[in-house]
Amino acid sequence: MSAPVITTFEDILYERRNSAAVITINRPQRYNAFRAQTVEELIKAFKMAWADNGVQSVILTGAGEKAFCSGGDVKQRAETGDYGPSESGLFEIGLLHKTIRDIPKPVIAAVNGIAIGGGHVLHVLCDLTIAASTARFGQSGPKVGSFDAGFGSAFLARIVGEKRAREIWYLCRQYDAQTAKEWGLVNEVVEPEKLLDEALAWADEIGEKSPTAIRFLKQSFNADTDHQAGLSNLAMSALDLYGATAEGMEGAAAFAEKRQPDFASKVGK
Repeated sequence: MSAPVITTFEDILYERRNSAAVITINRPQRYNAFRAQTVEELIKAFKMAWADNGVQSVILTGAGEKAFCSGGDVKQRAETGDYGPSESGLFEIGLLHKTIRDIPKPVIAAVNGIAIGGGHVLHVLCDLTIAASTARFGQSGPKVGSFDAGFGSAFLARIVGEKRAREIWYLCRQYDAQTAKEWGLVNEVVEPEKLLDEALAWADEIGEKSPTAIRFLKQSFNADTDHQAGLSNLAMSALDLYGATAEGMEGAAAFAEKRQPDFASKVGK
């Protein structure tokens, strides 16, 4: 295996490993939660992998042992009312979702810890998921004043079925890696110390295949659910409006203050 070529951003790491690009969310102090800058850097990294003809697959993972990604940075949102500044001035999570789907190369999620909320959505959007046995999966949006009514719910239902998807969103429970595999959320479960090696082995297998054939296959798989992009656009617009309401802000405030939220008293305000 050739030595990795590493490009360092502020919130993420980007490496070339043979025919794979390894993108690591590098905010372990925030359980790899993403702010606007993180999302922007992730989009740039995926585009780097897209443009590199030597890259035939992408591995997305998180730094440390505790978290793959815990979703949007709720502490940032509680502090500033948004997800912080970015070069574009936008919080482009919808574009990140689209980029993961549109890049004509398989994306493998290597889930090393919790994949919760928006982090769970990221792994769901990846083509394949390999999980450490210590990983945990679930949604948190309705607990913290957020939701994903686009790919995060509609596409999830395609993967696990309507009843399971509604359970995941309505109850906001956490599920272990083996349960996630049984539900079809995960392709393989390995011990934590073997996670990246297993993901790289899968990437090496993909690297032996025809890139053009893989490109057409990914686009074919996506074609059946491309209409959900419209739902995603509507959902992101709705989330922008909802996040500024008293009800939406209550979730972030309660999370930062480590108390139970009182959503009922904020409805309509």
